[in-house]
Amino acid sequence: MFRLRRCPQPLLASAISAALLCACSGGSSSTVTPPTTSGPWVMGYAVGYESSLLPPSDLHWSSLTHVAVGRAVPRTDGTLGTTFDIDAVNGPVWAKSVVTQAHAHNVKAILMLGGAGEHAGFVGAASAANRSAFVQNILSVVQSYGFDGVDLDWEPLESADEAPLLALAKALKQAQPGLLLTLPVNFVNVNFPTQEARPSLAALAGTFDRINIMSYGMAGVYPGWNAWHSSALSGETDSTPTSVQSSVKAYLAAGLPAAKLGLGIGFYGLCYQGVTAPGQNKPAMKIVADDGDMSYVNIVNSYATPAAKKWDAAAQVPYLSSATPLGSKGCNYVSYEDAASIAQKGSYARAQGLGGVIIWTLAQGHFKGNPAGGSDPLLDAASAAFRP
Repeated sequence: MFRLRRCPQPLLASAISAALLCACSGGSSSTVTPPTTSGPWVMGYAVGYESSLLPPSDLHWSSLTHVAVGRAVPRTDGTLGTTFDIDAVNGPVWAKSVVTQAHAHNVKAILMLGGAGEHAGFVGAASAANRSAFVQNILSVVQSYGFDGVDLDWEPLESADEAPLLALAKALKQAQPGLLLTLPVNFVNVNFPTQEARPSLAALAGTFDRINIMSYGMAGVYPGWNAWHSSALSGETDSTPTSVQSSVKAYLAAGLPAAKLGLGIGFYGLCYQGVTAPGQNKPAMKIVADDGDMSYVNIVNSYATPAAKKWDAAAQVPYLSSATPLGSKGCNYVSYEDAASIAQKGSYARAQGLGGVIIWTLAQGHFKGNPAGGSDPLLDAASAAFRP
């Protein structure tokens, strides 16, 4: 399965109850006036391979300011693939329908370009030899579909990639000055903060409208790492070396302006076996499911039990804990987001003057078939938290 996010590097040697479910039955049924796009952004990703989970007309659009529609793929010769992970006919039809719905609800539509696994395509396409054609091909898709901007998902973004990325971004802005440009960047390991949050990235801030930290999936079974949360707000240690706050702090220290820096929220969780809580480390510990299989919808419907619900006061996130395996994946510990943890992240972002939030992915938090006002509870929580 295609994924936006990138895992931290496993070779690092010395690394590293609030109510769960106003979601499953509904949430507020009140209507919300569609937001303007000034101020903090609430940008959610809609991806083609999840199109059956979330028809564009079903989304609670009033809780979004921007939607990123994924994905087009950069090719080494500067051309683009536009199947949107569906096919050459239905993919474009679906993408255009998302753009149409977005504009009908006063939401900006952003073309997601690239993602994990597309590094070589970006390197070739953004080279001096191919850059001009690449820019024209990107803008052709933007204009044909009606996109308002482009999300340049250059992953992994290495130091050597920064110059061609900046040249590409400047060329796009020069050709179409009103084009919105966004860039996702990886979260930070507190043991090696400048590995991701490099001071050289500050040079990008003048050209990009938002630089967003992919602060989800921030855990793994690596040497020196204990079990941890997918998106802890705080509470990081040397052996649980990630949090939203530490990542934001590192990028601010690198020179990125707060108003252009966004944080990320995952509408999915992590399923551990062999441990029952964050901070543990046992030989049998492993992560057996995450993005996709452990969508918030699946967690609510198939994993959450009253006895299993816990709250980590240090990390400011919920989790499920059970010695008896939970759900079809047999989870002993499940990390995830809920409305309370999103509220905490929104409060932190507002206090820091951050530029908003990205959500991966909208479909994983969508309860298809729920009545209006109750189908997108986490999205509604994000809107309330980041744009109260």
